[in-house]
Amino acid sequence: METNGILLIKNATILDVEEKREVEADILVKDGKIAAIETTIDVPADKVIDAGKRYVTSGLVDCHTHLGLKGDSQGFEGIDHNEKNDPVTPQMRGLDGINPLDVTVNEALAHGVTTVGSGPGSTNVFGGTFACIKTYGECVDDMLLSESVAMKSAFGENVKRTYNDKKKTPMTRMGIAALFREYIFKAKEYLRDKESGKNPKFDMKLEALIPVIKKEIPVKAHVHRADDIMTAVRLAKELDLDMTLDHCTCAKDVFNSLMKVDYPMIMGPSLGHRGKIELQGKGFESVALFSNAGKKVAITTDAPVVPLQYLNVCAGLAVRAGMEKWEALRAISLYPASFMKQDHRVGSIKVGKDADIVVWSDYPLSNFALPTHVVVNGDVVEGTDK
Repeated sequence: METNGILLIKNATILDVEEKREVEADILVKDGKIAAIETTIDVPADKVIDAGKRYVTSGLVDCHTHLGLKGDSQGFEGIDHNEKNDPVTPQMRGLDGINPLDVTVNEALAHGVTTVGSGPGSTNVFGGTFACIKTYGECVDDMLLSESVAMKSAFGENVKRTYNDKKKTPMTRMGIAALFREYIFKAKEYLRDKESGKNPKFDMKLEALIPVIKKEIPVKAHVHRADDIMTAVRLAKELDLDMTLDHCTCAKDVFNSLMKVDYPMIMGPSLGHRGKIELQGKGFESVALFSNAGKKVAITTDAPVVPLQYLNVCAGLAVRAGMEKWEALRAISLYPASFMKQDHRVGSIKVGKDADIVVWSDYPLSNFALPTHVVVNGDVVEGTDK
């Protein structure tokens, strides 16, 4: 239900991921924002939720999904996440393909996932931009936090397979890296010509890469195999680009090398079978390894590979594999929000941030935990007790 006013959550046990502490307090929400967090708040409110000492978190965040772009049980009609006839399509925007009415969007919301990054898949060297959206709404334009938070790029098996079948470049890892370099070089030259007044002929692909070379958005590098991870790192260094390393399935094989660089790691999906050669290193132990070594790690479902309603379960399995519980909570809230540069709005319970709040029936990393209340922008929109 929509409160359209003041919401008061009483008797909350807040899991404060920023300070790594439990806080027993009340939460006051006004105009869609968290207005106050105090031991006791007694003010008139349009709606009051008694949390009854239950655990309360911010809405969960997954920064690498294809939510709304690969429809659930729709077959060809719902497959909109890969434009497979050209290996270089940076002009594609995930925003333009997201179907917010796909059943998986509401399933994510009902299980406490309130913010996601969603965008193109991994068939192309450059696939297009990821959008950051809330999971509540009927029109994607009204759900947007940002229409462009990253430029998708892919290395390895998926690109090779796609274009080998078409008998066109790139059919090898060399070809993938060469095309990546070529288009970054072209984009840099295109920008220099624009800025010097040469007025080059408009090129939509190169225009789309300008935010990448200006470091306004990072490259989101799909990398599973260890050598592909290091190829992405090499290119980021060589071409002076910001980058996130996404999936990192075999990252433990290059542990020492990765500990020397500072690119954010978005790890997963770690739940499920090893469906191809690149996934031989799949497992939550690698997530725990890098987190415990001091890396800021985000956990991804890569939805729909793992449905988003199991994001908290994935974090719980990472804890079972040895990850510290507060870091696991950060990995599905604060860190993915920060990797999308949206942590000023979402990812933790803090005064001034968006009122995206989840009241849980149990500790949120438990398999038994379900949201009793899900709040988005100050409105109670889902939950078993809403």
